[in-house]
Amino acid sequence: MANTDKPFGLRPVGNLSATGAQKSSGYQISDNYGTSIFQGDLVALAGGYIVKFVALSHATAIGVFNGCNYTDPTTGKYVWKNFYPASTNITTGVITADVFDDPSQQFLIQFDSTAMTQAMVGLNAAITTSTTGSTTTGVSASTLLGSSAAVTSTLALKICGLLASPSNELGAYAVAVVKINTHQYGSVGVAGIA
Repeated sequence: MANTDKPFGLRPVGNLSATGAQKSSGYQISDNYGTSIFQGDLVALAGGYIVKFVALSHATAIGVFNGCNYTDPTTGKYVWKNFYPASTNITTGVITADVFDDPSQQFLIQFDSTAMTQAMVGLNAAITTSTTGSTTTGVSASTLLGSSAAVTSTLALKICGLLASPSNELGAYAVAVVKINTHQYGSVGVAGIA
């Protein structure tokens, strides 16, 4: 059975620490930040604020965006959203992002059209960060860039394995288990296993 092309960004699945708990923390998004951030997007900390991770601009990531809350400037009501709408100009309070920021956290992510092979387990890979997400569901459309899989220590993700599921198999659009390889609170990047 072929895998289905249905990206969802990064989704927490477990933890390498003994607790196995999924841990998140609150961070601020700068008022009027000009880029949308979707649930499942990789994010970085820049100038004290959460920004969407872009490999060309950021050497490390702080975690994965899980949503945000703020006082809506139009209605005056406190809201929770799965995504941060670009250029939100609040008039009261701050925009607080919920971020899975534990360096030991593992995530699920779908490969792009490049076929995942068993030989890729232990390698590092990039994430497609130029994609947008759904403003209806708030979910990211980022995928693992399979063609980038290499031992290179500066790549953002480390491939830990294939998600064990009857509906998932090696090949294009496989769902893999990964962890952040270049984490701002952990490793600055460890070479993959050749």
